Amino acid sequence: MKDIYFVLLLILASINYSCNAKPTQNTGSANAEPTQLKVGAESFDKYINLLHGKNVAIVANQTSIVGDQHLVDTLLAQGIKVKIVFAPEHGFRGTADAGAYVDNSVDSKTGLPIVSLYGKNKKPNSEQLEGINCVVFDIQDVGTRFYTYISTLQYVMEAAADSNISVIVLDRPNPNGFYVDGPVLDTTLRSFVGMNPIPIVHGLTVGEYAKMMVGENWLNTNGAIRLTVIPVDGYTHSTLYKLPIKPSPNLPNSNSIYLYPSLCLFEGTVISVGRGTDKPFQHIGHPDFKYYPYSFTPKSVKGAALNPKHKNIPCYGKNLQNYSDQIDHTNMSINLEWLIDFYNEYDYKEDFFNSFFNKLSGTKDLQSQIKDGLSAEEIKLSWEFDLNEYKKMRKKYLIYPDFESN
Repeated sequence: MKDIYFVLLLILASINYSCNAKPTQNTGSANAEPTQLKVGAESFDKYINLLHGKNVAIVANQTSIVGDQHLVDTLLAQGIKVKIVFAPEHGFRGTADAGAYVDNSVDSKTGLPIVSLYGKNKKPNSEQLEGINCVVFDIQDVGTRFYTYISTLQYVMEAAADSNISVIVLDRPNPNGFYVDGPVLDTTLRSFVGMNPIPIVHGLTVGEYAKMMVGENWLNTNGAIRLTVIPVDGYTHSTLYKLPIKPSPNLPNSNSIYLYPSLCLFEGTVISVGRGTDKPFQHIGHPDFKYYPYSFTPKSVKGAALNPKHKNIPCYGKNLQNYSDQIDHTNMSINLEWLIDFYNEYDYKEDFFNSFFNKLSGTKDLQSQIKDGLSAEEIKLSWEFDLNEYKKMRKKYLIYPDFESN
C-alpha cells in the first residue's frame, strides 16, 4: 500500500512540474505546438569547462543573452577570464545604423575593451588576439546570405586558426530555417554580403554554417581549425522561432524577419524598404508611385537610419505589415513578384537598379532576367539545379532534423 501511495505522489509531482515549467524561449513548431528550446549559451555543462583557466574573447551583440543577462556578464560571474569583446555590424549593444562605422570602445559596465569588426577592421588581427586561448561566438542570425553576421563568423574563424586559437560557436535557432531558396552565390561577386556559394536563404543555423565552411574548405587559412558547436536543445528546421530580442535595429519583429529575404533585394534599387519608419522591412514604396493609396515617409532615426533613402519624402507603395499572418511556413519562398512589378511600374528603368544589386542577389543574371521580362516562375526555374546541388551539400552538415524529413 505504501509503495502505491509513493508512486502516486511521484506522478502528482511530475504533473505539477510539467504544468508549471516554462519554455526558455517563446517558440512554436510549424503546427503551432509549443516546443521547449535551450539555446547553446544556456547549456553551460557542455562548454564552461572548455573555458576555465583560458583567456577568452567573445564575439557578441545585444542578442547574446542567457536568460535575462548578457553572456559576457554571465561568464564573468562564473569566473571566466573574458579579456576582449568583438562586436559585429550594429555594434555591441546593437544600436548602430546598417553600414555605419563603429568605433572601438570600452564597455561601461565591465570595463572590457570592445573591438569593432565592421568597417575597415572586419577581421581580428594577431595583436588583438594576443594571449587569447579561445574565441566564443554567440550572435543571433536570421538565415540569409547577406545578413553580415555569418561573414563576421568566417573572418573570426580564419583569424583564430591563423593564431592557433579554438572557436566555440554557441548555436541559436534560425528563424528562417524552415526553407532554402534564392540564387546560389556566383563567387566572382564575393563580398561582405555574400562570401560563399550558398543561396540567399541557406536553411542553416550559425553552427551548421560553421561546420559547412570547415567541411567545404572555404576558410582562407593554413592553420588548424579547432571548432566546437554547442547545439540548441529541442530545435528542428520545422521549428518556428520568435526572437526574444530584435537582431538588428531594422528587423524589429518576426514579420520583418520573414520579409527580409525578399525585401533586402530592394536595397539594390531606388525603392525604399521603410528604413526610417516604425515598420522597416514591412512596406515598400517610391515617391513616384502616387497612384498607390498607401504611403509612408522615411525620417532620420538615430541608431536605425540616420539618412534613409528618400528621407522626408512621402513614398507610395505596398503595405506588408500583415504578411506573417498570411504565409504558409510549409511552402515558403522568396517573393520576386514585388520586385518585378515595381521595376515594370518605374518610368526610368535604366536607373532602377544600383551597383549593389548584383552583390545582394549574388548573381549577374537576376537583374538581366527582370529587364528581359522573365516571370518569377521562369527566374526560379533557373535556380533549380544549383539549389538542388546545394541542398545535397547542406545535408552533410545538419545538426538538427530537417524540414524535409518532418
